[in-house]
Amino acid sequence: MGNAAEDLPLVTGRGLNACVFGASGGIGAALVAELAARGDVAVVHAGSRKPGAASGKVLPFAFDLLDEASVQRAAVAIGTPLDLVIVATGALSFPGGTGPERSVRAIDAARMGELLAINTIGPALIAKHVLPLLPREGRSVFAALSARVGSIGDNRLGGWHSYRASKAALNMLLRNFAIELSRTHREAVVAALHPGTVDTALSAPFQRRLREGQLQDAAASAAALLTVIDGLRPEDSGGFFAFDGKPIEF
Repeated sequence: MGNAAEDLPLVTGRGLNACVFGASGGIGAALVAELAARGDVAVVHAGSRKPGAASGKVLPFAFDLLDEASVQRAAVAIGTPLDLVIVATGALSFPGGTGPERSVRAIDAARMGELLAINTIGPALIAKHVLPLLPREGRSVFAALSARVGSIGDNRLGGWHSYRASKAALNMLLRNFAIELSRTHREAVVAALHPGTVDTALSAPFQRRLREGQLQDAAASAAALLTVIDGLRPEDSGGFFAFDGKPIEF
């Protein structure tokens, strides 16, 4: 992975076309703001279930992560080639605010299916309809927010079965997409990103036991993630990286 002095531009001679799915979430909204403030960005397509009005570079669009037809409609409406796509969707607790499971006895098929739909299948459907919008020539990036606890090799504590499994499956899909895309888009990068422990509604129920300094705000995480993305090269495609740029074992 390149360092800051070696960062490569996504595009040359024109403004960057970026897209964030999950723009209403804590990290997603911060990513949209950070991208809109960049001088090399022309447009930020910002997707959420209830988008607001367009403002400056930001063009909101509607999509429902669990409705493939809405994802397809969004991709068709965007139409233009996208140089950077970030999937910032995800859930840690189950709908209704329950848990992640702490024991195998707590596994419930229906609830597990709900989390897999949000954390794995939804991003896969976004990739299905949006990867064709990446330009065949020149560097482009498709990144999705994963989580360190989705690393099989790094798992020392167990528990959180559905969340860990859904993120591990997402990581595998991103590796698959990277291999497939490399056959037609030689400079494209597909990556899984760990944003760190961020002060958002997703992490709020689990912040009490954090070490001092472990929690970071969404703006800091977004800026760090974009720095990582700026340094990714085609040989990094299919990898899993933390917000500090360090690779994470799958």
